[in-house]
Amino acid sequence: MGRQLASPNLFLCLFRFYLKEFRGSRRWLLFLEGGWCCYSKETCDSRYQNIPRLMSSAGWPQTKTGTGLLSSQAEENPHWYNANIVFIPYCSSDVWSGTGPAPTPAPRTRQGREKVKERNTNTTEYTFMGSLIIREVIKDLIPKGIKQAKVVLLSGTSAGGTGVLLNIERVASQLEQLGAEAQVRGLVDSGWFLESKQQRSPNCPETVSCSPDDAIKLGLRLWNGAVPDRCRQLYKRGEEWQCFFGHRLYSTLTSPLFIVQWLFDEEQLRGENIYLGGQSLSEEQWQYIQNLGLELKNSLSDVTAVFAPSCLSHTVITRSNWISFQVKGTSLPRALHCWDRSLEATRNNRTPAKGCPFHLVDTCQWPQCNPTCPALVDQATQQELTLLQMLVAMGLDPQKLGLDPQGEADSLVSMVSNGG
Repeated sequence: MGRQLASPNLFLCLFRFYLKEFRGSRRWLLFLEGGWCCYSKETCDSRYQNIPRLMSSAGWPQTKTGTGLLSSQAEENPHWYNANIVFIPYCSSDVWSGTGPAPTPAPRTRQGREKVKERNTNTTEYTFMGSLIIREVIKDLIPKGIKQAKVVLLSGTSAGGTGVLLNIERVASQLEQLGAEAQVRGLVDSGWFLESKQQRSPNCPETVSCSPDDAIKLGLRLWNGAVPDRCRQLYKRGEEWQCFFGHRLYSTLTSPLFIVQWLFDEEQLRGENIYLGGQSLSEEQWQYIQNLGLELKNSLSDVTAVFAPSCLSHTVITRSNWISFQVKGTSLPRALHCWDRSLEATRNNRTPAKGCPFHLVDTCQWPQCNPTCPALVDQATQQELTLLQMLVAMGLDPQKLGLDPQGEADSLVSMVSNGG
């Protein structure tokens, strides 16, 4: 279902979505697809050429089968299979932040830095409307009964997860203005990123060599991107890009949020040019990987509801086997259910049930020290490898790194049994 908002863009990003209704249900699950972004004419042209489905709705299939949290099968999705599920595809390429054409300033005659500023505003043929798409989809769901909802869960993976952080207050406000009494909640999967350690590339933005931080800084101007008001007020003009980072944004949001984040996120590592399963890995890069786990744990310490396994991976909730991953003996569907029950108890002035945890962060220190982690795969052979096998294949000496090949299994089992 869906429609187009009139715009002068040359690519066609329709306001389309996929809906699986469950008659009689007053619970709604809205899902924002991920897929990074583009932040200049060069990167957007390249994206349109190589991944057109993330720039245009033209080739989207008529139907879509939901998996994981989007599945309508009770065995795969025990607590949300009977909700109204809405899949909103990602073709705006703006981390769901765009609000339409940015004003193009009059041409400048100055050189140097002013010239760069001029180039960073939207003089492309693309229009970025990610935030508007969410608003219009909700309008289109009014005849389907979203105004009668009790709970609306806005969820997303990767850039879609960041999109949840950026839009949840707007969605809650929109539904309130429509007269809905729903509690709006957010589920952020693999969208909780940390700032890059990279120095700015001297060739940015002329090439695709920008760090993730620089990509957001440039993109925010190009997209005419919007960030939540309370976060924006914390930063001076030009610094609003910091609101794309969950650890800076979280405390300013009032809607309940559940954060799902692998402690060793593969996309975070790619932002530092670290590719597990690639050709080689330096000792410095291995040290960065270890530090990343500690930094992510620290950034999540004040988050009320969180599921953070000590694994090397990216995204969880749309995997058909998402029920198999655990932290401290609790699966993600169970943790979400405990969070759901706690929120309902609080709304009804009841005491939340004990023994139903939803703040779950692995305590073991190594990547893959959680025995339920997704397997590592060698990119060349497609064979599954242990962490030690992968490190050796990438040219590192495990003993020099302080890893004992003989004792690996025993030590990891010990870590996990002691609360990892």
